[in-house]
Amino acid sequence: MSAPKEGIAELLARFERLHPKSIDLSLDRAERLLHALGDPHKAMPPVIHIAGTNGKGSVIAYLRAILEAAGYGVHVYTSPHLRCFNERIALASRDGAFPIGDRALQDVLQRAEEANEGRPITFFEITTAAAFLAFAEHPADFVLLETGLGGRLDATNLVPHPKLTMITPVSVDHTTFLGETIEDIAAEKAGILKPDTPCVVSRQSEEALEVIKARARETGAPLIIAGEQWDAYEQHGRLVFQDGRELLDLPLPRLAGSHQIGNAGTAVAAARALDGVDLNEEHLAAGLSSAVWPARLERLSQGTLHKRVSPGSEIWLDGGHNPAAAEVLARSMADLEERVSRPLYLIVGMMSNKDARAFLDYFENLVSFVATVDIPGQPNAYTAEELCAIARHKGFLAEPAATLEQALGHCLREAREPVRILITGSLYLAGHVLEAQEQGLEA
Repeated sequence: MSAPKEGIAELLARFERLHPKSIDLSLDRAERLLHALGDPHKAMPPVIHIAGTNGKGSVIAYLRAILEAAGYGVHVYTSPHLRCFNERIALASRDGAFPIGDRALQDVLQRAEEANEGRPITFFEITTAAAFLAFAEHPADFVLLETGLGGRLDATNLVPHPKLTMITPVSVDHTTFLGETIEDIAAEKAGILKPDTPCVVSRQSEEALEVIKARARETGAPLIIAGEQWDAYEQHGRLVFQDGRELLDLPLPRLAGSHQIGNAGTAVAAARALDGVDLNEEHLAAGLSSAVWPARLERLSQGTLHKRVSPGSEIWLDGGHNPAAAEVLARSMADLEERVSRPLYLIVGMMSNKDARAFLDYFENLVSFVATVDIPGQPNAYTAEELCAIARHKGFLAEPAATLEQALGHCLREAREPVRILITGSLYLAGHVLEAQEQGLEA
């Protein structure tokens, strides 16, 4: 029988209260706790460590699917979760990785709490320590480990000898913690590089790539760089991957959007960089075709939400929340418009530490209507009224909504013909949308 959810919720709530009054931006707290737990970060299966601003989740989804297609067991650590904390810690099984069960989760959370002895620590640090316990105590061939914020001072960076590191596209985000410039942020991401450990690098801006190369020279980390050691592109409805060994003709990635070509290519490059791994072209193709990553340019199937909008409308969901993500989303929506022309409506909710103005910039001249919405359970989010004021200031026709249901109602009121609706701005909002789609909205 599973442990009660209330016990997990109470533990997580206590962890929130342990947050230091001022953060000293060091790894000391996490290192202390891991040592008290017996250093589980040194006993995990081989680690593939992934940093970057955008695309980390999609790259992980492809790489996980490729490795599982080849018969390898894979643990996966990602954040934040969409609907349930268990999603952050996926454990390998014979049928693939699945979110950790309630009883096992409660066990590792309690052990981390006991070892911490009530000392100040961040929520991410203590829950990462709990994840490391779970990974160390369950067999697998690999751990796919996503950084939480940055890289250099991220709790995940305490893993001493990863098998491989990866850096997905770097752009401006989390400037309060990582710095104001691309160079500053790239330096934090490149902090995961380790001596003699290869690093697969997605296509980057020139400024970010120079910083990553400089860090590689300092650490002696070999780089496998998009556009230099490998490339991926679409040709005749296929994904073509080329590196120093061969040219591969692969299916297009399952996830939607032209940006997924680069994400899929990064995963293929990583899979081919793993020494001692038995992979062939069929495994790569199967992985690209089967990868699942919810709320990343996901077209929602007909369900509860579609009953609230005009018949024949499309509803798309993406948790993108920074300007670089908005640029990709806008380009993807424009591509869809070329194929099937429909008015584009946005439903947007965002955390208040995000640049809503820059995010909305990319949708100018593309969007017919914007509904702004509160994010349930997130006191640090923009209110719908605040976001609406920003949207109106930028020239959008916009209305605030207290709930998702009300936002859909605004869309229906604005147009009775079929429309294309994109719900975006926050992974927290995306999780709420998936919950509403599955369980229904209140009438």
